[in-house]
Amino acid sequence: MFTKSKLKEVFEVESKFGAIFTGGSVQWTSDGKLLFCQCGSSINLLDVDSGQIAGSLGCTDDDDITASDDIVTSFALSADDQHVVSSHKSGLFRLWHIPERKVIKLWKSVHKGPVAKLALTASGTLLASGGSDSSVRLWDLVHQSCTHNLIGVQGVISVLTFHPEKSRKLLLGAADDATIVGWDVETGKPSLTLKGHFSRVCALTIHNDNNHVISCGRDKVVILWNLNEQCAVSTIPLYEGLEGLVLLPKGISLPGIKNKVANDMCVAVAGERGVIRIWDLSASKEIFVQTNSLVLKAKEEGSLAITQLLWNPDRSTLGVVSVDHNIILHNIDTFQCIKQFVGFSDEILDIGFLGNDDSHMAVATNSTNVALYRVSDMSCSLLQGHTDLVLGLATSKVNPKLLVSCAKDYSVRVWYLTDDGTTAKCVGHGQRHTAAVGAVHFGQLSCEIFASAGQDNCLKLWKLPSKFSEDVQPAVLNATCTQIAHQKDINSVCFSPNDKLIATGSQDKTAKIWSAEDLSLVGVLRGHRRGVWCVRFSPADQMLLTTSADCTMRLWSLQDLSCIKSFEGHDSSVVRGEFLTSGTQLVTGGADGLLKLWTIKSGECVFTLDEHNGRIWALAVSANESSIVTGGADSLLVKWKDVTAEKRKAAIEESEKLTIQEQQLSNLINNNELLKALKLALRLQRPHQCLTLVQGILKKGDIQGLSETVCQLSPSQQEDLLKYAVLWNSNGKHCYTAQALLSVLLEEISSGKLRLEGLRSTLEGLLPYTDRHLRRLSELQQDLHLLAFTANCMQPHAS
Repeated sequence: MFTKSKLKEVFEVESKFGAIFTGGSVQWTSDGKLLFCQCGSSINLLDVDSGQIAGSLGCTDDDDITASDDIVTSFALSADDQHVVSSHKSGLFRLWHIPERKVIKLWKSVHKGPVAKLALTASGTLLASGGSDSSVRLWDLVHQSCTHNLIGVQGVISVLTFHPEKSRKLLLGAADDATIVGWDVETGKPSLTLKGHFSRVCALTIHNDNNHVISCGRDKVVILWNLNEQCAVSTIPLYEGLEGLVLLPKGISLPGIKNKVANDMCVAVAGERGVIRIWDLSASKEIFVQTNSLVLKAKEEGSLAITQLLWNPDRSTLGVVSVDHNIILHNIDTFQCIKQFVGFSDEILDIGFLGNDDSHMAVATNSTNVALYRVSDMSCSLLQGHTDLVLGLATSKVNPKLLVSCAKDYSVRVWYLTDDGTTAKCVGHGQRHTAAVGAVHFGQLSCEIFASAGQDNCLKLWKLPSKFSEDVQPAVLNATCTQIAHQKDINSVCFSPNDKLIATGSQDKTAKIWSAEDLSLVGVLRGHRRGVWCVRFSPADQMLLTTSADCTMRLWSLQDLSCIKSFEGHDSSVVRGEFLTSGTQLVTGGADGLLKLWTIKSGECVFTLDEHNGRIWALAVSANESSIVTGGADSLLVKWKDVTAEKRKAAIEESEKLTIQEQQLSNLINNNELLKALKLALRLQRPHQCLTLVQGILKKGDIQGLSETVCQLSPSQQEDLLKYAVLWNSNGKHCYTAQALLSVLLEEISSGKLRLEGLRSTLEGLLPYTDRHLRRLSELQQDLHLLAFTANCMQPHAS
């Protein structure tokens, strides 16, 4: 058995990955390090290199508007990456200072409806806001005053941008009426009108020569405009609704093209087809079409696959924002996907570690795709193949590159991680179930077998080929054995450590054990009052763990099929459970959002972790058990780190340090160095020893030394000493010591060195006891005077 010192005791949150982008706008900082992404009522700052949220510009409560309801409708990033202006559902504008993450200005938008677009000048002093009320307003950010209300377009504003040339003083905008209007920012009157589009203009960019403008829209054309002549130079039909457009610099290299691009009239466009296309506008010629698009084609007619394009010249990287909230970064030279970020995941249903040293993590969400994360930077690739929601995942201990998934499309798919680790290829596909498949599990000793079970109440055994190749088409898999296992949906399936037994857990309140050879029934485990969510074999003992919707976990003996022990502690259904520390501990996740760590021998809950706001659906333990990953209904992916060894080491070091300090304190007291001993006793927070030391100092009559020592203490130590003095003052035996110390501390307060903030309630506790001591001393003094008077009166009679 494991000794107590080897058991796990504490897990802490190492990282959390929630919603990054929930729709709207994405903007890139000039250095390419951060992506600003709209996410509900906040703007997330996504670190491109690490894949983690570097910060968030979240709303504060204002009047009756709560932060959770004050949705961000649009935002604009300043040219120096220091400020952001955001518009909100409440009709407010907020000016944020990014380094401090705080609001420095707040004012009303005045628009009659939501603000759809915002634009800032390069200097950051002028703001343009376009609303759904067909109006564009100009704002002086220095005074938060509206200087002009611009009219000339109809519908929701779709494009707003300031002309970079200061002498023009021009603001370009467009709306649903497909007309591009240019306003003079000083007079507020339209100075130019560009008509040529027949549908909503979705993107507009100004050429480096400051005289040409390029626009695209849902009318499936790109138009090059001349501002001086106010006319269209060329109109290029692209035969797809366009949403994104960026101007590419001169001299870039493109795959498949020998020479570098020689002119500066190249643009990248994308839209409903989900493919990036690069056009040379000077020659009206398409020079590149993306062939390796990771963006899913839109399934519904009229929806768009790509909603925005981003370009960062410092990194030579082209960014794609897809309709399903994914952000994909492509290297412009090779057009290979550098990184992909999943902006928003719905409920997380299952998780599995993949690759050597758990380098990757597969996640099943409310999606037809499996999200494959690279753990080092949380870059993601999507595994496409299922046609309905993926419900379960399983990885192989023998071959860490293998992954099997099951879904509502009645099928299972086997994936193989590529050598470069960028994605996983489907190497096998089987469809033999007649209903949704909810659980899969690989054999513990062999990667050639796995089991599946689902809502058709059937348990199936599958066999895989011994070798896998990424180049061939996925093999068609057939079930070698099938058994009608339960009367209701099967929630979980698991192989025993020797691959001879298979356990299943079902909504019919039972767990069953089957022979892995022919799926013959070995035994039935009855006892749970509600459905069984999870079954797991112990890696060391002949035991089976079951977790149930009756809020309990049970351990069953495989010899006589009896319940050995029952665990209670969750307030709701226990959805997942795993063995830890060679079968001596358990970790469970429930519908109450709690993750609990249990010791099997004592049956006690060692630690409870609370980070989820909803049901925990998924739980995965790394191969070395140093980390746990959980996911659930709150769309939050939480990675927990085992810090038991660090905590124990810190406790030992703290104990050794305390022992040394106690010895130093004893030596100082023995050497009669009371003032130094007082400082050390305060650091050790020993009020009784402090009392003894102060009494000793007062007996020596060293009031001056006590005053100097108190002056040398830190404010926090002086506060502790004041609290001790208040405590001593409540006891008549120590009131003299307390009052003498208080006289010194009150001098510190009166001089301003010790502030009264947070000490008022402490000082108020002095008044009743001090008043009582004063009355007692006054009465004692009166009695002494009376005795003295009586003695003086008796002296003549005595003589």
